[in-house]
Amino acid sequence: MQVEILTPDKSLYAGDADVITLPGINGSFQILDNHAPMIANLAKGQVSIKSGSQEESFSVAGGLVEVLKNKVVVLV
Repeated sequence: MQVEILTPDKSLYAGDADVITLPGINGSFQILDNHAPMIANLAKGQVSIKSGSQEESFSVAGGLVEVLKNKVVVLV
């Protein structure tokens, strides 16, 4: 799936991912390929993106995530 992590100033990440772990306001959750469409609020924590054997992590202070048509956009 395609993933973008955007701030008001710049793009932090743009690329493919197998699994994304996000800090939801009610606890962390994961998004996999072909996830159902959704919008969720994010709490302070770590966004983790895993693609194959590579894993990247970003600290966020909150935000919003949108999943639609196998594309994930994280606004922080």
